[in-house]
Amino acid sequence: MAHHPGLTAPTDPVPGVRLRGLHRAFGGRTVLDDIELDIAKGEFTALLGHSGSGKSTLLRAVGGLDGAAAGRGVVEVPEPSAVVFQDARLLPWSRVLDNVVLGLPGPRAAALARGRAALAEVGLAGKERAWPGTLSGGEAQRAALARALVRSPELLLLDEPFGALDALTRIQMHSLLRNLCARHQPAVLLVTHDVDEALLLADRVLVLADGRFSLDLPLGGPAGPGRRGSAEFTELRERLLRALGVPEEDRS
Repeated sequence: MAHHPGLTAPTDPVPGVRLRGLHRAFGGRTVLDDIELDIAKGEFTALLGHSGSGKSTLLRAVGGLDGAAAGRGVVEVPEPSAVVFQDARLLPWSRVLDNVVLGLPGPRAAALARGRAALAEVGLAGKERAWPGTLSGGEAQRAALARALVRSPELLLLDEPFGALDALTRIQMHSLLRNLCARHQPAVLLVTHDVDEALLLADRVLVLADGRFSLDLPLGGPAGPGRRGSAEFTELRERLLRALGVPEEDRS
């Protein structure tokens, strides 16, 4: 269990993510106002909010990416953790397999074997020697997922990982991500602007507004495209769009 430097460590560690009194302010403006959040092992939580609402600030705080002096509060997360961004961030001068195992501890041969297994798991078997520049956008994000999964993360942080992909590729990536998370059971925090994406992937959806959660919405039934056909889907979508302040005439 990791306690990020510069923050107060709790005395009663619990599995999964635990945030208590998380506060961030920039230029005198409060972005996160004493946030409280728990994410259990195996729970998939999606975070929605307007641009500038603090979604990525929250994700960076959970990932320990915002520095020790950025604020106050308790941030307790399981280890290891991994982050997947909208940009796959593959090193162009390294082949795909070398990107996946970059920084992986242990003997080189064992790391390469784990990297090949991770690439096969995301559907990129045979692409180990490819250069990143030859991959499609969807393939690059699959490689980024493999790089995250090869570390067997207890916490997976996703910062709009499919935002730059076309609609068909997004559907394919949604299916892949659901299957991978069901198999590996990390705690997951997904930052997204897409209400439908949140509803189709998550067990729970949070809406961040004015530095606090304005809505904490648990979702019933298994995630996936079948949820779209449920009687509740339209109602859940309406609740989220209202919470985001989307005018009724724009809720198509």
